Amino acid sequence: MNLKKIRVERLKWQEWKNIKILRESLKKIPKIKDVRYSLQDSIKISSKDINSQTLTQIKELAWELRPWRKGPFDLFGTYIDSEWKSYIKYNLLEPHFDLRDKCVADIGCNNGYYLFRMLKLQPKKLVGFDPSMHYKTQFDFINHFLETSIEFELLGIEHLPFYENKFDVIFCLGVLYHRSDPINALKALKNGLNDDGYVILDTFMIDGSEPYALTPQDRYSKIPNVYFVPSISALENWCKRAKFKSFEILEIKKTDLNEQRKTKWIQGESLENFLDPNDKSLTIEGYPAPKRVYVKLRK
Repeated sequence: MNLKKIRVERLKWQEWKNIKILRESLKKIPKIKDVRYSLQDSIKISSKDINSQTLTQIKELAWELRPWRKGPFDLFGTYIDSEWKSYIKYNLLEPHFDLRDKCVADIGCNNGYYLFRMLKLQPKKLVGFDPSMHYKTQFDFINHFLETSIEFELLGIEHLPFYENKFDVIFCLGVLYHRSDPINALKALKNGLNDDGYVILDTFMIDGSEPYALTPQDRYSKIPNVYFVPSISALENWCKRAKFKSFEILEIKKTDLNEQRKTKWIQGESLENFLDPNDKSLTIEGYPAPKRVYVKLRK
């Protein structure tokens, strides 16, 4: 697989009309001196050396960059209240990994919220993978002020085995159920690891002791590209087939309306609209409501 050729082709996505307008607006925002930031639950960026015109530019571009799925961010007083309170997942997982001097990848990184949070753990290298120019533009917007060394690749999980470098830790959060061949996706993750590396994975799950998986007829929780929702036993079998040495359950958690909800910073619906209005234990299609399992997989 020729990743260089793929990169060149995907960079052309910047010329799409809607993306081009956003990126041209980003170029017009000046560099800001004396930037200070806090990488806590809300990634907060501030400066005393910023004028009202620049503040207006930042606020207007942030608004045009909707929908904001991951966050929140506070940009010089403009609070981006994202659909997901991403710190809930991050704080749940952080006790289970050590990134100091590690090469780290985040597959399906969205706008890079988790990658920005990881900076304080002093990794050797951070690389985000996401084949979305919209999310890359959000990332570039945030990174315009932070000026980090995080790399953003317009690539997906299928490119990981062909990537130029291997990783010590790979995060794959909310991706597996979007893959029509989950075992092959798990193999791609394993092939992207160094010999002593591990994967932090989360995916939808269903209850039950048998190794089976729900296969939605059309949509799951109004999401069109969900192919399989496994029981934990089925997920463990998938991981064994992918030849992972260990399967450690870190947490099981139901997605609730505190963690995912509609705000003015997204367009369209959110979790409250995806559930049965008469029975919140079911999706609008009648399937079990979203529940996630978080696991650590060692090569």
